[in-house]
Amino acid sequence: MGTPIQQLFDLTGQVALVTGGSRGLGLQMAEALGEAGAKIMLTSRKAADLEEAAADLAARGIDARWIAADASKPEDVQRVVSETMQRLGRIDILVNNAGATWGAPAEDYPLEAWDKVMNLNIRSLFLFAQAVGKAWMIPNRKGRIVNIASIAGLGGSMDVKFIAYGTSKGAAVNFTRTLAAEWGAHGITVNALAPGFFPSKMTAGVLAHFGAEKLAQAAPLKRLGDDDDLKGAVLLLASAAGKHITGQILAVDGGVSSCHGG
Repeated sequence: MGTPIQQLFDLTGQVALVTGGSRGLGLQMAEALGEAGAKIMLTSRKAADLEEAAADLAARGIDARWIAADASKPEDVQRVVSETMQRLGRIDILVNNAGATWGAPAEDYPLEAWDKVMNLNIRSLFLFAQAVGKAWMIPNRKGRIVNIASIAGLGGSMDVKFIAYGTSKGAAVNFTRTLAAEWGAHGITVNALAPGFFPSKMTAGVLAHFGAEKLAQAAPLKRLGDDDDLKGAVLLLASAAGKHITGQILAVDGGVSSCHGG
């Protein structure tokens, strides 16, 4: 007889660190992990947003804390991990969700914008994974890392001018596979979610430009992502239910990548 399914998805006693967790997809995933029993540490740049998000989670009965920090700065990353260890004693789950985008034609793309996007979207994944790996996961020979990639990392797009974003998300895909191969020996799983279009502050410009309904109709399921669509996926990859899954990229996109290549 195997383990009861409720037990496989139960995160009671675990701690999840969610970057970019104050709103949007990060907050949705934090909510799912918290409802499954994990204590949540949120981090992003703005204290006011974090305070509001933690209060929203607390209203749902979730134990949520926060630390304001810039995920692109190594010293901030180390501070977040050290303070989380001091306050909560462990980091079982890392959700690498912090990200940014910038739109401009490739031939005119500002180097400053390229560096900003790359530092937040891929460098921060490495910095947080390295810090959490050293602080808790490798010494304890267990852990779950969930990186947030994008269907933009699975293929190019003729219509959206986001050379740095697409490049960074493609890097996130192979970072996930490479780290999974290396850290499997430590009992750590490393996977990625590749969301399609979800209404958020980051996608507002694209949705306005192309029209949300037009983008929805381009998906086989004829809809955009909603406030629940990442919850089951992140819980699977963060829990014992996904203990034999590593190095995988799960697209949560209404089927867009299956027929458009990303």
